[in-house]
Amino acid sequence: MRDPVTVIPCEDGPLLVRGDFEILTQDGERVDPGRATVALCRCGRSSAKPFCDGSHKLAGFRAPSRPGPPA
Repeated sequence: MRDPVTVIPCEDGPLLVRGDFEILTQDGERVDPGRATVALCRCGRSSAKPFCDGSHKLAGFRAPSRPGPPA
């Protein structure tokens, strides 16, 4: 049985992804995550995209952990 995948948006930070997941490029090539839990960039400033490198802190990135009201 495969482990369920969970995605946790961290307030003012990355998306934490845990479980039995795959990361693919837009061309379908597999990206080795190197671990069972990864932090994916949400701010767009990481030099290690798609992974978070902590750049959101210097950039002053702000995003809630919970979804906002519908637009």
